[in-house]
Amino acid sequence: MTIRKFALEYDALNDHNTFSNGDTLAGRVIVEVTKETKIKALIVKAKGKADVAWTETHGEENVTYWDKEKYFSQTVLSVLPEDKADGTVVLVAGRHAFSFAFQLPHQGLPSSFKGAHGKIHYRLLAKLSRSLRAACKTETKFTFVARADYDQSTLMAPQHCSKDKNVIFFASGNISMDIFLPKTGYLQGEGLVVNGEIVNSSTRKVVPKYIIYQKQSFFAGGQRAVHTTQILKEKGEPLVSSTRQNLMKVLALSSEISTSIQNCRILKVEYRLKVILDVSFTKNPVIKLPLIVLPHGTSSKVLEAGLYPDLAKMNILN
Repeated sequence: MTIRKFALEYDALNDHNTFSNGDTLAGRVIVEVTKETKIKALIVKAKGKADVAWTETHGEENVTYWDKEKYFSQTVLSVLPEDKADGTVVLVAGRHAFSFAFQLPHQGLPSSFKGAHGKIHYRLLAKLSRSLRAACKTETKFTFVARADYDQSTLMAPQHCSKDKNVIFFASGNISMDIFLPKTGYLQGEGLVVNGEIVNSSTRKVVPKYIIYQKQSFFAGGQRAVHTTQILKEKGEPLVSSTRQNLMKVLALSSEISTSIQNCRILKVEYRLKVILDVSFTKNPVIKLPLIVLPHGTSSKVLEAGLYPDLAKMNILN
């Protein structure tokens, strides 16, 4: 075998080995040959796209919905040095490295993601051509994390919801909760602080439960497929009959979860906080509040949001 190795390498820009808007992706094509070899061309491409596909059963018919969205495609036509007038390059036996560099687009790219029915992926591809020989091809993936592109007012918007329910089966009374989040945007790995109040005026015990879940939505052919994944679940302290509890619960967001994705036509990634009051023999009251998960290194005043606001002054709790 004349070509022993044909591979792509690229240089990391940070500890997470990710790239973002406008970054330069630089690397090299590695070619190892066992003997003197003539090379006609060496082309390197950088590409980004999204694909979704799923199958639904309608009666006796299975229908597959699919779509794709291309974001960019850049090509370096040749990374070989000129060696002869006809453009052919002669490589001596051994290892050779040919450098390349791409500047990624500044706008319009969603973050890399792999979900239940689709993915957003970015790749480097290389093709080596020789006379009277089949072309050699190789590729490697790289991870793109889009810079947060949200209005400050959206990230800093507080979230609030109230629910109450009468308990009537084998019990009596009322249960209620007020749940408040001081902001909507959170960094990967940040603590999410849940404030509020639970009032148990019933004759039953109440157990609060906190769930953070991810909602994946896929769009194709005028249809939508939805897949949810639970990210975190915790229980609070039980409330016995005729008690009241002020909440200040901290939920730790994993630093490894994907960021929110809202700038892709065929794929969306959203997050919700769900607070449940678990009561026996009664339909549990539920509150859902939206979250936006931002990437590491986001330059935003979102970090400056107060974690312990005065709820009384905000007229949320009486």
